[in-house]
Amino acid sequence: MVEIGPGLAALTQPLVERLGRLTVIELDRDLAARLRQHGQLDVIESDVLRVDFAQLAATAAASDVNQDGAAAKLRVVGNLPYNISTPILFHLLDFVGVIEDQHFMLQKEVVDRMVARPATSDYSRLSVMLQWRYAMENILVVPPESFDPPPRVNSAVVRMRPLADPPAVNVRHLSELVQVSFSQRRKLLRHTLGKWLEQRQCTGNFDLQRRAEEVPVHEYIELALRT
Repeated sequence: MVEIGPGLAALTQPLVERLGRLTVIELDRDLAARLRQHGQLDVIESDVLRVDFAQLAATAAASDVNQDGAAAKLRVVGNLPYNISTPILFHLLDFVGVIEDQHFMLQKEVVDRMVARPATSDYSRLSVMLQWRYAMENILVVPPESFDPPPRVNSAVVRMRPLADPPAVNVRHLSELVQVSFSQRRKLLRHTLGKWLEQRQCTGNFDLQRRAEEVPVHEYIELALRT
């Protein structure tokens, strides 16, 4: 298991008591030094956006295999800061093949966008990109009084399980397509995505008389596979 941003180890200690050993990723030099004093932690002092999770999985696999002989995958957890939560989620998309599941605490508004359904105000680029690759569930709302000092916002815990057989679409291409679509979400797609498709001489049946938030995930994927 890997914890992102252990900080003062509020989550780390109960985890390591249950697991016996834990890998943690901490950017702050002083906190990393403090964490190294704990005999059951493997500390990676780094910006998480620079961490190669595939290499972490390979290291873990060298000493740990499942009962069927397959290499164990990573389980990733963390209380993610609001200002970098989306970049972290997109970074982990590159390594989803070596991840068993992810459990994160984030601001509730971020989790709402992650699990949002089409034709809702929370449905966004983040919704599409993550739902393409994960089954997600908002499993717990955490009120401000659970923290000391209490923040001014609600938090939530999301469970993310990689889909077993997702469509094999190029993530960079899908990301660009979805970003263009949501660049002016109040406008019809013919004003934004339509121009993008014309440049690629894309033909086929795709209704551009909709707004980006009205298009289901599977339609974005099908379009990405055709362009």
